[in-house]
Amino acid sequence: SKNEGRRSMVFPRKGRKLPAWEDALLSGKDPKSLLKRGLRYVSLSLIMKGMTSTPDFLWGLPEVQKLNLSRNQLVVIPPLLGKLDRLVVLNLGGNCLKCLPKEIGLLRNLKVLFVNMNCLTEVPSELSLCRKLEVLSLSHNCISQLPLSFTDLTSLRKLNLSNNRFVQIPLCIFALRSLDFLHLGSNRLENIAESIQYLVNLQIFIVENNKIRSLPRSICFITTLELLNADYNAIQTLPDDLYLLHRLRRIAWNPMDKGLHIAHNPLSRPLPEVVEGGLDVLFNYLREKK
Repeated sequence: SKNEGRRSMVFPRKGRKLPAWEDALLSGKDPKSLLKRGLRYVSLSLIMKGMTSTPDFLWGLPEVQKLNLSRNQLVVIPPLLGKLDRLVVLNLGGNCLKCLPKEIGLLRNLKVLFVNMNCLTEVPSELSLCRKLEVLSLSHNCISQLPLSFTDLTSLRKLNLSNNRFVQIPLCIFALRSLDFLHLGSNRLENIAESIQYLVNLQIFIVENNKIRSLPRSICFITTLELLNADYNAIQTLPDDLYLLHRLRRIAWNPMDKGLHIAHNPLSRPLPEVVEGGLDVLFNYLREKK
């Protein structure tokens, strides 16, 4: 039948039961029965349900603190999202969203937001009203700029903007002094502004797979850096003061390792041979050169 065909598209395995949320509603149960009450948070997970729109019952569950709507086919999140003002964690990753509602700014308790792997071209300025936000992933979208109001996100510690369309690092980022993780890999960056030095708590900085021609001298003053990944760029020379980054422990080749990643760059001679000798050899060379 037509209904069976639709169901098999969403739930490909034969004989598979309806997911809990549909089963509960079809049998007339209270949607609150779908909530899981953990030690810290009241959560609701509707991951991989084949949804193209959000179910109406969702907006009648204001007690939800962790909501996972990832890996569906959602095209839009309605303004009613603002009713869930107790949300602490919201995962919208892996959908087809082209925008976020401005009402997201009503989520004043939000600490973690994932909107990775969508179709966003911009981010609403109202997101900056979520002053408690600590973790934000906007990776794998089509974003080229951020609103200046992002300077208000003073609690933000981890920001992932990888796989987007940034030509330069947005100025508002340099005001986010609490950042300890910043991922801008796989964009279209051609340089890193000297203002990067204002991110005084940065521990992990990833700019791999861009078009960066050189590292700014000011990056050498972020002595908290433990991982600096500039692989796959157009870098020819390294700043003489790089040895000041004493928390970089090694020349790193594995993407998961901490240290200095500088592979796959057209380094001018004798830097390729010096890098082969390891970080101590490189730092000694830069000191002497200076």
